[in-house]
Amino acid sequence: MWYAVPMKLSQYAKQQGMSYSTALRWWHQGVIRGYQAPSGTIIVEAEAKPHTREDRVAIYAHVSSAEHRENLERQVERLVQYCTVRGYQVTQIVKEIASGVNDSRPKLLALLKDHQTTRIVVEHKDHLTRFGFQSGNAVRITRQNH
Repeated sequence: MWYAVPMKLSQYAKQQGMSYSTALRWWHQGVIRGYQAPSGTIIVEAEAKPHTREDRVAIYAHVSSAEHRENLERQVERLVQYCTVRGYQVTQIVKEIASGVNDSRPKLLALLKDHQTTRIVVEHKDHLTRFGFQSGNAVRITRQNH
């Protein structure tokens, strides 16, 4: 059985291992659910039990050139935090440095062909492709909003 445990946003951020400013931003974006009390305190309704899902979740991080490698690592960190808050059990992290102008992305294509992956989490939908997402796979794509 699942039930919600109300707690302050600051307490929730500490419990999840994230900064308060990240938690506050995610609350404003609707990533974290809760409400603001009349006193101004933000109350988060966190689940009492750890969220376990049967999804096989993969993170796909992409940059267009090697000079953006540091951005790639920061992107992965943000996506891991996002998945942690959502309760996703990440089974695979795929990092790719490739141009977004064409569909020549061997790591992305391999990930899409993996029929055991049920969800792919990306930071921006254009990291899948700029000219359209062509796939017949039954994969759920989750985009981090920030």
